[in-house]
Amino acid sequence: MYDWANSVYNLVITTTFFPIYFAGITKSAYGENSVPLLGRTFKNTSLYDYSLAAAYLAIAILLPILSSIADSRGNKKNFMKFFCYLGGVACMGLFLFKGPQPNVLLGVGCFVLAAIGYVGSLVFYNSYLPEIADREDRDWISARGFSMGYAGSVLLQLIGFGLVLYFSAKGDQTSGPRYTFLLVGLWWIGFAQITFVHLPNNKPPQTKPFGEILRSGFVELKKVWDQVKEMRLLKWFLVAFFCYSMGVQTVMLAATLFGSQMLGLPDDKLIITVVLIQLVAIPGAMLMSYLSGKIGNILVLMGVVFFWILVCITAYEVASLKEGGVNVEYYFYGLAIAVGLVMGGIQSLSRSTYSKLMPETKDTASFFSFYDVTEKIAIVIGIFTFGFIDELFGMKNSVLMLIVFFVLGLAALMRARKYDTRLKA
Repeated sequence: MYDWANSVYNLVITTTFFPIYFAGITKSAYGENSVPLLGRTFKNTSLYDYSLAAAYLAIAILLPILSSIADSRGNKKNFMKFFCYLGGVACMGLFLFKGPQPNVLLGVGCFVLAAIGYVGSLVFYNSYLPEIADREDRDWISARGFSMGYAGSVLLQLIGFGLVLYFSAKGDQTSGPRYTFLLVGLWWIGFAQITFVHLPNNKPPQTKPFGEILRSGFVELKKVWDQVKEMRLLKWFLVAFFCYSMGVQTVMLAATLFGSQMLGLPDDKLIITVVLIQLVAIPGAMLMSYLSGKIGNILVLMGVVFFWILVCITAYEVASLKEGGVNVEYYFYGLAIAVGLVMGGIQSLSRSTYSKLMPETKDTASFFSFYDVTEKIAIVIGIFTFGFIDELFGMKNSVLMLIVFFVLGLAALMRARKYDTRLKA
């Protein structure tokens, strides 16, 4: 149910409505694609990417401290609540980000806080998986969670789409997205109460002075890394996860901007396309879970990463066709279906694979903090690089650059496959 609650942020805020709204309202206010902020002018799409990178960098620094507090004080659920409420309130704050002269600092600030709330709550949420599910059940439970998230987010997406159409018919192009931002915060906080009622309250394994806890978070990460280094399969899986996450997460965060700015697709078609991606992602996640039980997690991940490479090559070619004057609308729909098939699968399977490879331990938050820090640093590098290359050379070349990340991930998975004796079923 927490996937159902918080996935609306990921779809509505970072994937669909907000990137379109941000690009549109800043272009309307300042002309072209340049946005002034803190004494400097940015390309609006690059500012969006830099804001996300800043949010993920902040949470990557905070996570070791937070997970140490959770493991030592036994209040994992309380921290999950705090970040849930932070993210939900920040989403509602985006309702105030409006024209004709939008407060860019307010919009970027709420956007960054919402991202921190989303990511911060996930490390505590993910760490519950090995506590509430047996090892043999984790693949399908993880996949079911992602599927619930896609279903819930599609429902709110459709409600938001209805609001956009309703207000647009009255000549109001901004109220529809802004009321949708408000609904995201209410939905996230409201449905999360079901999760908070049913998740167990973990008991603290030990009590430490607060100052020692702040320091020990990074000590715990080093301890986790020392254990990882001795487990060759887990080590190479994490190297692969780091590399391909730079590509996967960047595609998911920048796909709407690619369709809007690079291919020139209208907003309504972009929203419908994102709904299509979410619907396709549900069977995609379940299919990855099924295949992992037949041929093993690592082998399935290798196939999925190779598929991502093909997606990036195709996206680059589609952008080239658009520059040549070709109508690429239906090519983009085909790309959307391809992304949807592997988007949920690679996330759910990565999460469950890590939970199966990590050693038995009571400090699950520390191990999942290591996992999340790995992913968040990968996102910082991926999305910042994407925005930087976009600003210098254009978004088409940013897409081509992502192939490098996937190739490195595939190479690391091939290395991990040599030690793959645990994940055949």
